[in-house]
Amino acid sequence: MIEARHLRVLRAVAATGSFSAAARELGCTQPAVSQQMKALESSAGTPLLIRTGREMRLTQAGEVLVRHA
Repeated sequence: MIEARHLRVLRAVAATGSFSAAARELGCTQPAVSQQMKALESSAGTPLLIRTGREMRLTQAGEVLVRHA
């Protein structure tokens, strides 16, 4: 099940480009953001992010989901 809190984290990651920056924006820790994104990808059944070092880019599925978030 996709939860609203997961979508908020996805939007923050998409806007900032990293888990660390998203965590600062959301007022939580980087591991919490990582955990939420893993849960969302598991619920969606597909990767939503392309991880390149510390930066993140949305996959096509991630872009579709963030537009609807």
